[in-house]
Amino acid sequence: MLGSFLIIVRREVLLAVRHPMDVVMPLLFFLLVVSLFPLGLGGQGGQLRDLAPAVLWVAALLATLLSLPRLFAQDHADGTLDQWVFNGDALPMMVLGKLAAHWLLCGLPLALLAPLYAVQFRLGTASACTLAAGLLLGTPVLSCLGAVGAALTLGARGGGVLLALLVLPLYVPVLIFGAGAARDGAAAASGPALLLLGAMFAAAAGLAPWATGAALRIALE
Repeated sequence: MLGSFLIIVRREVLLAVRHPMDVVMPLLFFLLVVSLFPLGLGGQGGQLRDLAPAVLWVAALLATLLSLPRLFAQDHADGTLDQWVFNGDALPMMVLGKLAAHWLLCGLPLALLAPLYAVQFRLGTASACTLAAGLLLGTPVLSCLGAVGAALTLGARGGGVLLALLVLPLYVPVLIFGAGAARDGAAAASGPALLLLGAMFAAAAGLAPWATGAALRIALE
């Protein structure tokens, strides 16, 4: 099982190296969104600080959503997914490998870039660090929830729109607690929000591979 997990992670990273635009596009989207807001607000420090956590979290959420339709599409097209489903016992571990690779290629870069771009929002150091911690806990949850939606809409006409309709309501608690933690970071009141994000992460990591595996079986029937 562990060998299958590592093989999947390595395969996904190698595919990303060969097709870098699949990884770069969500990151470029994130950078464009967070760069346009300060320009639109005209550099007003108070408004920028107030809006920074929400803007950075919404941009990270949408960038993650942008990368989800391709999560299983290539494996579905070349028949790899059928082999995974046929080898049923290993399917959750293989899905976990896909989720880990997706987070490494999308969620982790977003979590590392966000505190750097928090500077242009004039966000304090404590809040920027809390923002990074929240994204490190929250982006895996976004990947896990998004994987279930991507599996359910696999091969469907207009799958991207259906995926957004399915996943965005599930993202709301992550957005609320993630942005709230960054907003309260300077006041040292972010602990409960980060603990809730950690609990969401633990629950999603434990349940999402099984739920995604079941959704993939339904999609391929």
